Amino acid sequence: MKCLSIWLLLQLMVFAALGQHNLKGTVTGSGEPLPGASVVIEKTFYGSSAHSDGSFEFRNIKKGKYVLKASFVGYETKEVPVVIPSAGEINIDLEPATVMTGEVLVEATRARDKTPVAYTNISGDEISSRNMGQDIPYLLQLSPSFVATSDAGAGVGYTNFRIRGTDLNRINVTVNGVPLNDAESHGTWFVDQPDLASSLENIQIQRGVGTSTNGAAAFGATINLQTNTLRKDAYAEYKTAAGSFNTFKNTVLAGTGLLDGKFTLDARLSHVDSDGFIDRAFSNLKSFYVSGGYYSGNTVVKVNVFSGLERTYQAWNGVPSVRLNNDLEGMQRYGEHWLYSPKETQEMINSDSRTYNLYTYENQVDNYQQDHYQLHFSHKFNQALNLNASGHYTRGKGYYENYRADEDLEDYRIPDVIVGNDTIGSSDVVDRKWLDNHFYGLTFSLNYNKNKSDFTFGGGWSTYDGDHFGNVIWGQYLGETDYNHEWYNGNGLKKDLNVYAKYSYQVAEKLNLFADLQYRRIDYRIEGIDDDLRDISQEHKFNFFNPKLGVFYEPADNQDLYISFARANREPNRTAYVDIDPSQKTPVSETMNDWEAGYGFHSATFTGSVNFYYMNYKNQLVQTGELNNVGSPIMVNVDDSYRAGIELQAGVLIARNLKWQVNATFSQNKIKDFSEYIDNWDTGEHDIIELGTTDIAFSPNVVANSQLVFEPAKNLNVALISSYVGKQYIDNSSSDERSLDAYFVNNLKIDYSFKPGLFDEMGLHLMVNNLFNEMYESNAWVYSYSLGGERFKMDGYFPQAGRHFMVGVDFKF
Repeated sequence: MKCLSIWLLLQLMVFAALGQHNLKGTVTGSGEPLPGASVVIEKTFYGSSAHSDGSFEFRNIKKGKYVLKASFVGYETKEVPVVIPSAGEINIDLEPATVMTGEVLVEATRARDKTPVAYTNISGDEISSRNMGQDIPYLLQLSPSFVATSDAGAGVGYTNFRIRGTDLNRINVTVNGVPLNDAESHGTWFVDQPDLASSLENIQIQRGVGTSTNGAAAFGATINLQTNTLRKDAYAEYKTAAGSFNTFKNTVLAGTGLLDGKFTLDARLSHVDSDGFIDRAFSNLKSFYVSGGYYSGNTVVKVNVFSGLERTYQAWNGVPSVRLNNDLEGMQRYGEHWLYSPKETQEMINSDSRTYNLYTYENQVDNYQQDHYQLHFSHKFNQALNLNASGHYTRGKGYYENYRADEDLEDYRIPDVIVGNDTIGSSDVVDRKWLDNHFYGLTFSLNYNKNKSDFTFGGGWSTYDGDHFGNVIWGQYLGETDYNHEWYNGNGLKKDLNVYAKYSYQVAEKLNLFADLQYRRIDYRIEGIDDDLRDISQEHKFNFFNPKLGVFYEPADNQDLYISFARANREPNRTAYVDIDPSQKTPVSETMNDWEAGYGFHSATFTGSVNFYYMNYKNQLVQTGELNNVGSPIMVNVDDSYRAGIELQAGVLIARNLKWQVNATFSQNKIKDFSEYIDNWDTGEHDIIELGTTDIAFSPNVVANSQLVFEPAKNLNVALISSYVGKQYIDNSSSDERSLDAYFVNNLKIDYSFKPGLFDEMGLHLMVNNLFNEMYESNAWVYSYSLGGERFKMDGYFPQAGRHFMVGVDFKF
């Protein structure tokens, strides 16, 4: 199948090349060539960047009328109508922008046209068209090698994704170049910033190591988000949507436009509510975004303040496979093996097989607020040189609340309670586990682009200071213990410094060399006790050197080739450190060497690309089944593992009103010499099983996405969106008994916009998710143990909703 797909793609490329006419021209700025300027032919797949002399050429264009669009950072975008065949070469002279618009804020960390990495750009219009209330992972799921999942089953609340099988804890995420990943856990929770998508200008996804950036290590991908740039005209918008599971989304946006030629103010207010597909898995999400800007010729100063408040019912436990499969004997075993209480076991038996939720306590919620403050400064010294500097502060505070039955009081540092003649050592309790953190720092970049050279020097410094503590807020028997009794308290203090230099040089007309060198230093100190009362105090320091090298070559103006090598180093996160036993080996940092090679082709009606990757890991941290002395799973370094694959992308303009875009990834993801550990309940020891080479968990060998868009009338679009995800193993044993079945899901989206007179524009939207009612699960976890010489498991699968819908309407004033 893999060979057939490559053959078909190459045949389409050859077929598409049978055009008739060429278009040549140059892009200049105030008469001077603009190497690297973007040139595209609207409503086709043609796109290129100008050579060192500003020239460009498009081949094999059909006869007709087109619009040529040229743009370059620091200049006004220009559109020029052209007729093919053209009478001669076209010169497009761009005028310097009267004010900088803000794109330079992310220039340093973005891949550009001739950067030899695999990347995808998603425009603001694309983001807006997909934004029907679901979280950001579901807006990105048409990207290559991308798999999204939702705890509550419908894309609202806690969501997650993987790229090339790499989980979100290993993916670097920035907003305007400022790190969004939690510094300790490395995780990113988009639920903390509900509807941030409504304030985004664009997104770039770099796959593999990518280019140097700020914050957590990019150990499989980078997500670079940019919030709204300058809008010169005043505007106001109201967007509302409603749908299945009592899902409601309301968003208000407004902006002043450019006042007095210098000042702007933009604001957004959002509220998203949903009951969720899973029982009781509601989400109540609120957020706002405010941005003030000062624009004075070559200088921009922006202040961004955005905040999110989420309250979600916990659906983290999933649905046991015995419940999904209606296995009565297996469900009863949960009670017999003390995995569930008799009450919990009976509730599971009586529940719906796909929407079951273990938690029934009314306030079993996650409650968290995160506030972001960003100050950005940009100055353009001349057309070739600009400077960006940003200060940032993030404040996060919240808890998740748990009801626990028959807990030992000593586990909460509560003395036994005397009631009459009875000594009580256990009680039902309600506790809250808190995270209270501060994250602040600086980022900067100096960018120089002239003639054949493109140079960036940048970096960042940050400090994370986070308190982890727990309180008991209720207990059936607490004796003299105070309300809000604190039973553990710890702190994480992490300092991160990085500097990088990137240089791209055009050594020949169609040949570019790229080098990117980064140094990163980390100082991490953990103090205090954890929730299991262990002293987890420790300190770690790291010095990382991350080189990246590549070559980009254009055999023709509509073709490109590249090859690159990149190295990334990643420190263990907090969980890897605090869950390890003192008697076990302390985790060490991971290293990944990433080799990439790609080829791309584009014409007026077709675009296609092939990307090969080989990501080889040294000391990758994985779960082997080992537990620490209090029963928590631990991460262990494995010596040798890899991910290797082929990413195919194609776009076909079948007719003027019919466009098809598709991508597919075929991969192998392996751990060499893997040893699985099984908890033996009879002996209290581990059974070790030598499995040799196994598949890495949650790494499907096939991932494919498709979008077929039909425009039957002006401003009316009908899209069929399809995703296929192959079989995944939920641990590293490659066992079919512990796996997720492959699934194929289709969504239907209909959009219509018009100008009714009362408003500048009105849009109507319908989204039918899971059109054919596929029954599938997109994520899971598992714990294996042996008892009486037989192997058993405790697990949780995350079923996704069947057919469900959202309808929406937008008003622009």
